Amino acid sequence: MENIEIYDIIKIIHLVAVISWLATLLYLPRLFVYHCRADFNSQACLLFQEMERKLYRYIATPAMIITIICGFYLAIQIGFDDAIWLHIKITLVFILLSFHLQLNNWRKKFAKGANRKSAKFFKIINELPTIIMIIIVSLVILKPF
Repeated sequence: MENIEIYDIIKIIHLVAVISWLATLLYLPRLFVYHCRADFNSQACLLFQEMERKLYRYIATPAMIITIICGFYLAIQIGFDDAIWLHIKITLVFILLSFHLQLNNWRKKFAKGANRKSAKFFKIINELPTIIMIIIVSLVILKPF
């Protein structure tokens, strides 16, 4: 155990947080797909609102914060010089962060009964984090630039 460094511990925390964050970014739009089918103020609608709120507030947001803090630490340790792959990765993380914030906007619209998006829209938008995840994992493993 004495060979374990703070860098390794932060990397472990980062990976666990990334997994948790991405799981929520994939699941929340899926909940929206089913929420679209529920009548406003029905038991199902109220249940979806509670699930979405708790998922966003208690899992997605803390996981996102931990991901960004640990990722920033790791990026500083790696160094930004000659790491174009890292700059691309950070840009993609900002896109995921924007997606995260947009999910909250849609969640609030559902809570007000003001959602105008279709279930098909949420099925399609649900693919965005998957595509970004594949690109980020490829960049981290291959470090092509």
